[in-house]
Amino acid sequence: MRFILRHSDKVPDWVARFTASLSVIGVLTGTLFFAASLTPSLLPRTYLMQAFLSGLSLSAGYGVGVFVSWLWAYVGLPSPPARIQRYLLYAASIVCVLVAFTFLWQASGWQNTVREIMELEPVDTAHLLRVGGIAFVIFLLLLGTARLFHLLFRFSALRFGRFIPDHVANVAGALVAIAVFWSVIDGVLFRYLLRVSDTAYAQVDAWVEPEQMRPHDPMQTGSLTSLIDWESLGRRGRSFVVGGPSVEDISDFHGNDSVLKPIRVYVGLNSADTIEERAELALAELKRVGAFDRSVLILATPTGTGWLDPSAMDPVEYLHRGDIATVAVQYSYLPSWLSLLAEPEFGADTARAVFLEVYGYWTSLPRDERPQLYLHGLSLGAMNSDLAADLYDIIGDPFSGALWSGPPFRSSTWRTVTDMRRPDSPAWLPRFRDGSIIRFTNQDNHLELPGAAWGPIRIVFLQYASDPITFFETESFYRQPAWMEEPRGPDVASELRWYPVVTMLQLAVDMAAADTTPMGYGHVYAPEHYIDAWVEVTDPPGWTAADTARLKARFAR
Repeated sequence: MRFILRHSDKVPDWVARFTASLSVIGVLTGTLFFAASLTPSLLPRTYLMQAFLSGLSLSAGYGVGVFVSWLWAYVGLPSPPARIQRYLLYAASIVCVLVAFTFLWQASGWQNTVREIMELEPVDTAHLLRVGGIAFVIFLLLLGTARLFHLLFRFSALRFGRFIPDHVANVAGALVAIAVFWSVIDGVLFRYLLRVSDTAYAQVDAWVEPEQMRPHDPMQTGSLTSLIDWESLGRRGRSFVVGGPSVEDISDFHGNDSVLKPIRVYVGLNSADTIEERAELALAELKRVGAFDRSVLILATPTGTGWLDPSAMDPVEYLHRGDIATVAVQYSYLPSWLSLLAEPEFGADTARAVFLEVYGYWTSLPRDERPQLYLHGLSLGAMNSDLAADLYDIIGDPFSGALWSGPPFRSSTWRTVTDMRRPDSPAWLPRFRDGSIIRFTNQDNHLELPGAAWGPIRIVFLQYASDPITFFETESFYRQPAWMEEPRGPDVASELRWYPVVTMLQLAVDMAAADTTPMGYGHVYAPEHYIDAWVEVTDPPGWTAADTARLKARFAR
């Protein structure tokens, strides 16, 4: 079914031709998808985010409608008479207009339900004219791309049809069109984007901020006596080694002088040529600064850019009175999503090499003299940290535990444990078996499980129900995710509904904005929630609930 627009002086020929070329079913389905895209998801959206999402949804709905129309005709199903089709079209158009108008009317209210949960100021308008205009432009661009693909397909199929049967020619034409488009996207556009991004982020990583002076303390990484050059640390590494609480800060909190200066070791991507050399350099620097004489040693895997979250690292140094060492090795300076696309194995390989190097030396030390060994990572760092250790390699002499926050939905251990959770626990806060090895928590401390005792390894996943990095699912294309079932997480709007295709697009757009939320929501993890998790994982000696409250108050200030 196509639109029929009579020619008049008021309607340009190109508008009439374009309108007539549109699929009626496609437009109706696209309108419904557009309306559904205005409903709330996990995170609040700006009007630009909403416009992009609505444009994608309109295009996806149109594509679904076109496919259904083609499939209906292809299998030879009967169509109603033209007169009946006209009435059905009128009725469907009225329904779509009413649905779209209703959803547009409620758009700002839906956004405010999410904003209220995250303690943001409400919005008065959803900027619907801007949203509609930008969404339509995106639709036209994607429609033009799809028609260009179809044109290339038909051209190739007609050429092949001179020599081979039509059905074989159609397959060959489709393969040619796919190959050409894939070559352009992957071989030209993606490579150009990657090259530009690589250059830009490399310059950002190399930038030495004027206020960041090389450490004078010979026990700090990057100092004149360090094995690692200051400039090779990269921007994130330099911030890490000079950051964190001072001896005075920790002493002030504990009210005594029996504290130490925390040790922070960082190896930059440019500190050595290979992964193995960087891992060896990390171990050598740990030995140089006496890290194995401390009570606690943390192997922290950074995010794609090499960043370590101060909200995670600072509190644990207070917990252990500075008697702690942390080591991290950079594997990329690209954002996590680009790092996954450009070098998907590089982060895991680096985390594994560092673990094997440090763990191998750690196991050679007397058990009563070596530090407690813990793993940590946020986001992509959590996934790579999880991949660092093989259970069969460490079961005879296990490390002490791990804290993994905001694990990406592709994390294998997280996915397995979530799928195998006890049936009486929700997907956003699973309870795994008896809780002796793995526990989950969020904004509220859920780590003290009645009747559960920790085993030799303590692993905690810190995750927010509103974090799309963790709870994105490609399966939401065709089914409702388990985390949307009741009861829902405390930071997920009750108005959120599942829609085929659209929900997956909503979550994908949410992932792009996951780091823009207020602290304590989305993918931005708050120090007070890290404190609860670190207390449970590392069990600092002499620590009390009153100490926890005081430390949370300190970081809240």
